[in-house]
Amino acid sequence: MAKQTVPRIESLRVKNYRALRDVELRKITPMSAFLGPNGSGKSTLFDVFAFLSECFTVGLRRAWDKRGRFKELRTRGSDGAIEFELKYREKPKTPIITYRLAINENPKGVHVETESLRWRRGSKGQPFRFFDFRQGEGRVIAGEAPDMKDTRIDEQLDDASMLAVSALGQLARHPRVSALRRFITGWHLSYLSADATRGVPEAGPQERLSETGDNLPNVIQYLKEQHPQQLKRILSTLKDRVPRLERVDAELMQDGRLLLQIKDVPFEQPILAKFASDGTLKMLSYLTLLHDAEPPELIGIEEPENYLHPRLLAGLTDECREASAFTQLMITTHSPHFINGLRAEEVWVLYRDKQGFTNCKRTADMLGIKDFLETGAKLGQLWMENYFDIGDPLTNAGGPKGGTHAH
Repeated sequence: MAKQTVPRIESLRVKNYRALRDVELRKITPMSAFLGPNGSGKSTLFDVFAFLSECFTVGLRRAWDKRGRFKELRTRGSDGAIEFELKYREKPKTPIITYRLAINENPKGVHVETESLRWRRGSKGQPFRFFDFRQGEGRVIAGEAPDMKDTRIDEQLDDASMLAVSALGQLARHPRVSALRRFITGWHLSYLSADATRGVPEAGPQERLSETGDNLPNVIQYLKEQHPQQLKRILSTLKDRVPRLERVDAELMQDGRLLLQIKDVPFEQPILAKFASDGTLKMLSYLTLLHDAEPPELIGIEEPENYLHPRLLAGLTDECREASAFTQLMITTHSPHFINGLRAEEVWVLYRDKQGFTNCKRTADMLGIKDFLETGAKLGQLWMENYFDIGDPLTNAGGPKGGTHAH
């Protein structure tokens, strides 16, 4: 595949979302890993991307209700809106666009308090909002390259719980708004389960792996029919990772369902996927996701180390790095083996402060870490030897070294 130019998130700020009272990530790289103990906020940060994606695909109300509304979503002790700010580029060297979204609740239910898009035309121009909505009413500048002097169009939505970007982004006259809508609706958040891949789904090719991987046989069928070279590459890599593996196939049964079969070299007959190891199925699933013929522009993977042998994680890191040329990767982990292959700019450590709120710090910003890496040390080793200046990420929930460790 030729290198594609895909949108890249460069910073993210979240306020009042569960334990994320006020967290800001700057200089986000094409591949970012979020490291921390259970309860540090990794899954909550991951859920920010899932929540935003669902707001655009199934609607704010459903995403809101699914998570228990304000009672469960808003940071304890806070009474303000839940706020998100994304800074991203549509392509390299294009202007940074800032998307802001604030969500609140009143007796009538959840509503979009404010929603805006801002950018700056030219290196010396002033930033300005070309899209600005408050509770369903607002103004937008149409066109390919909105300019401050252009005419603003008044718009009103039927429902204040509707995201204006989602609604107006379906109109061709708002290409910048449409681009953001396409970007967010195309995010893929993966919650792969080895058990889910053991099912026997209805036959029929499917282009993309589902969140849980339960359609893996359908995707193998699709690749076999439409992208045989891509499938060959995936299976070749899998053979390198899993000794004595010969082939993987999706066999059509008489009742119209697909059976995933895996054949090892020593055996004459293939075995059914339900008898294959968890590690083999998860590795196959990750390779299928990462080597998608037309990958989503953002992929989130939660704890890829689950069910994978530690020696497989170095190879998975390499696969993720290769895929990051075509997509942006957000990965939660607590595996030193996985982060051993990452750079200091790519790893963020999450920990709770004394009040119980999540804090986040890049390893590149920690004292001495880059110096250690230049001498040949690896991030996972430095973490296990407790060189991170926030303390041990597996046990510390109370801030930098020397602080109180609250559990």
